[in-house]
Amino acid sequence: MLTVEKIGGTSMSQFQDVLYNIIIGKRKEGEFYNRVFVVSAYNNVTNWLLEHKKTNEPGVYQKFLNGEDYKADLDKVCQKLISINKGLENVGLQLSEANEFITNRVEQAKTMLSSLSKVLASGYVNAHDIHLAAREILASIGEAHSAWNSTNIINSKGMHAKFVDLCGFDDNEALTIDERITKEFSGTDFKNVICVATGYTKGTEGIMRVFDRGYSEVTFSKIAVDIKADEAVIHKEYHLSSADPNIVGVENCVPVGLTNYIIADQLADIGMEAIHPKAAKPLELSGINIRIKNTFDPDHIGTLISKNYVSPDARVEIVSGSKKMLAIEIHDPLMVSEVGYDAQIMAYFQKYNISYVLKSTNANSITMVIWESNAAEKLLEELKQNFYQVTGVPVALVCAMGTNIATPGFLYRAAKALYENDINIECYAQSIMQVNMQFVVKREHYEKAIVALNKALCN
Repeated sequence: MLTVEKIGGTSMSQFQDVLYNIIIGKRKEGEFYNRVFVVSAYNNVTNWLLEHKKTNEPGVYQKFLNGEDYKADLDKVCQKLISINKGLENVGLQLSEANEFITNRVEQAKTMLSSLSKVLASGYVNAHDIHLAAREILASIGEAHSAWNSTNIINSKGMHAKFVDLCGFDDNEALTIDERITKEFSGTDFKNVICVATGYTKGTEGIMRVFDRGYSEVTFSKIAVDIKADEAVIHKEYHLSSADPNIVGVENCVPVGLTNYIIADQLADIGMEAIHPKAAKPLELSGINIRIKNTFDPDHIGTLISKNYVSPDARVEIVSGSKKMLAIEIHDPLMVSEVGYDAQIMAYFQKYNISYVLKSTNANSITMVIWESNAAEKLLEELKQNFYQVTGVPVALVCAMGTNIATPGFLYRAAKALYENDINIECYAQSIMQVNMQFVVKREHYEKAIVALNKALCN
């Protein structure tokens, strides 16, 4: 069976576990191959190069944008990468070669960024495009570093591994992402080699222009489709579980086991991504199943996401949500029966590039729940200036999801569980497809609501 397997940054930073749990495992001689590993940068490396994903603390990229001394900061990052190399020496990394590779790659990046700075200074180009190009160059460094190291370590263990560098630093070919992947994998004898590919892929369309920090999953997806993989595997530092074990306790949740792409989309919509929805869609259309596995529990088969799975038994598979949400309600007595009223509202959502996660309406009110952000605050202020009565309330969203919950009783049990825990449902939504019951609750009730719904619906 040919598999494409993605390893995330947190797992990569514990590479000894990755090596012995995933790459070697309990395999015997001759069973190591027919696998392509797509690796993310080690934990925090992309944060140093771009900006911190959660706190927005600036990295090298911000220095480039501001015309400051980004080269000095890039040199500091290079030293951090060399320190990471030192920590991998005990698992087989050839230190001098590894340090030489990453030092050369950083120097190449500095040369490219210097050229971009000069072009930018000319004033004859679109600054936005130059900035995006710089972002692509910087992002690629982390994946090149981890992929080269992984290949070197695997080879040191007596296996045959191939470094598949999709970053395009050493060529000037104007290839699309798909074309570059096809070119680099063309002619590969998967039966006799382990391929280790960079999570970043250079392409004329710019992989970060559309996907930004989700680019490694897009590379993973496109490789799987290109080489016609039998299965796509994502290794995470946790199981895809019925609820967050940090909230409900490890003993009160179980791996989901089986679900479908529709549920994966629901999870992505609330920020709990099993896989980026734009990366999942090509796999779904190609009939390739996704398996989510726990790096640190290698004997467990994980959770299989397929196109047509429906649970034979009516059950809630996952309770999840987020407390970083904002509920915006537009109330207007003149809204009743006015065709297209909500289209006026959505024009402002489009202006700020904001989509809603939940929408609920009555005769003269429309409530939409969106992600909390600076753009959301700006949207709220403009809505207040243009509509009769607008309120914005920080809230939490809690969802109960399953492939087979379109039967009587689930809504009753969910509402009863919240009632018995003194949690008021501020707003509610569910589509006719009935795969996701969405409850808006006060933010301070988020954890309690997750526990209550997990206990009532999953246990």
